[in-house]
Amino acid sequence: MQSQMSGLLAFNDECLIKLWHLTIPTHGVSPGNVPVYHGSDLKVIDRRVRLVELILRCLICGLAILSAVLIGTDTQVKEIFLIQKKAKFTDMKALVFLVITNGLAAAYSLLQVLRCVLSMIRGSVLFNKPLAWVIFSGDQIMAYLTLAAVAAAAQSAVFAKFGQTELQWMKICIMYSKFCNQVGEGIAGALVVSMVMVVLSAISAFSLFRLYGDNKGKNSGS
Repeated sequence: MQSQMSGLLAFNDECLIKLWHLTIPTHGVSPGNVPVYHGSDLKVIDRRVRLVELILRCLICGLAILSAVLIGTDTQVKEIFLIQKKAKFTDMKALVFLVITNGLAAAYSLLQVLRCVLSMIRGSVLFNKPLAWVIFSGDQIMAYLTLAAVAAAAQSAVFAKFGQTELQWMKICIMYSKFCNQVGEGIAGALVVSMVMVVLSAISAFSLFRLYGDNKGKNSGS
């Protein structure tokens, strides 16, 4: 009786092993190993992140150029007591700072767009730590610069729109409405640029610290 039971158990084990090999694909899987697809999934995620990064950097480049052109070419002439006064962006240092910052953001984004395109063409989506640190630092600097420039320009625009009675600052936009409207459009574009730069700095931070996370996983696995 005991020998029959042991034979029946051996037969069941053999049947289970055959059923396992029939239901589980055997390509690249050895007995006792479980197929893991984390590497391929990571590459797919990384390609999608790079595509989003490329789109956002193109958006920054276009909006930064548009904002700089709107503010830099904005002028309006008014005649006050038979004297012609011309309003231009150089009259406000905050607007000069904003135009320069938008120019830097456009140039920086153009370089990053070229890097993204070259990496996608070559197929080398993942990059090393030094390059990741450079991109992360550059994105952080540009994010802070654009935010500071937009904040300064917005404050100056508020003073020009509503004035400051305590300091006897008059409402400039009453006389130069066209100039103020175009400046407002440029500041709105620059605000979008700064927000997108913040998102890109978060993406570059994710790309950087993920490299350290991969190494940590490899070290713990070994």
